[in-house]
Amino acid sequence: MKYSKLFIAGAVALALGGCITLPTGPAGPAGATGATGATGYTGASGDTGATGRTGASGGTGATGDTGATGYTGATGSTGATGDTGATGNTGKTGYTGATGRPGAKGATTGAVVIVPAR
Repeated sequence: MKYSKLFIAGAVALALGGCITLPTGPAGPAGATGATGATGYTGASGDTGATGRTGASGGTGATGDTGATGYTGATGSTGATGDTGATGNTGKTGYTGATGRPGAKGATTGAVVIVPAR
């Protein structure tokens, strides 16, 4: 029974120890930076392939024959020309009416005034 009490006391101490927390201490110094590895070798560039040849051009097709030209139809005759009608007589010329008297002359004030004839 001596060990069983000791076991219970240890279990209680562990249980209570998880409930009690202490403030954290100051941060430690930063660790050293690791060395950078060496750069790998870049492989050489491959050769460029040769340019392909251009294909042959196709032949031009034959030209077709031209069809025969048709005959021109006959030209029709021209109809007879009709007679010209007689010319009518010219009427007499009428008399000219009398000329009206000229209007009175307006006063001259430096401007030109045109008065039509009556």
